[in-house]
Amino acid sequence: MSKPFIFKEFIVNQDKTAMKIGTDAVLLGAWCSIDAYPDSILDIGAGTGVISLMLTQRCDAMTIDAVEVDINAYEQTVENFENSDWGDRLYCYNSTFQEFAEEISEEEETYDLIISNPPFYTDMYETNDDSRNKARFTSSLSFEELISGVVKILSESGNFSVVIPFKEEENFISLAKENNLFLNRVCRVKGNEKSEVKRSLMEFSFNKIELKEESLIIEIERHQYTEAYINLTKDFYLKM
Repeated sequence: MSKPFIFKEFIVNQDKTAMKIGTDAVLLGAWCSIDAYPDSILDIGAGTGVISLMLTQRCDAMTIDAVEVDINAYEQTVENFENSDWGDRLYCYNSTFQEFAEEISEEEETYDLIISNPPFYTDMYETNDDSRNKARFTSSLSFEELISGVVKILSESGNFSVVIPFKEEENFISLAKENNLFLNRVCRVKGNEKSEVKRSLMEFSFNKIELKEESLIIEIERHQYTEAYINLTKDFYLKM
């Protein structure tokens, strides 16, 4: 049984879901910009609800919705939302993102900030564990489906933040551009000074503005974190 993950202002249980809390989600939840004071936020593929909870801690948005297709992950997210101090601002839907986006766009509703730590791996590596596959493989939500859904329900001045493998960056940027979403900010993440760039944290909008590029190194050596990583995550991790 997985132990709960204890953050400074909330606790995340992860015993029911195939995908445990990882660095990617925490990085994205801490890095994504809330400078525009979003009033409504959507977290696609909630998993445990950790990103939604981080954003609720960071800002005053009145509507923070999450959508999760896997029933166990959905139940886990609901439980984590209800156990937090912000249960009245958080809501999770059990649905595919494709169906959810369709329904929201028919109601002509939009979100000011959409955020996602989407499935990464392509079908080559699928496992026999169905919930893990849903959480981890693009067959349940391709990048094309993710982007076309986001475009339907992102407000005109809204932002879309995502974390993906660095090797997918170029492909993702061009798919976004085909849908009139432009890269505004990117942060490329390395485990340590000597390792290759592993992840890209990216922020898109419908506005073409000058690109802000940055990089982040997580560790100096094993369990010794860089100042930049500590500064980014210290409001959340207990030991930072």
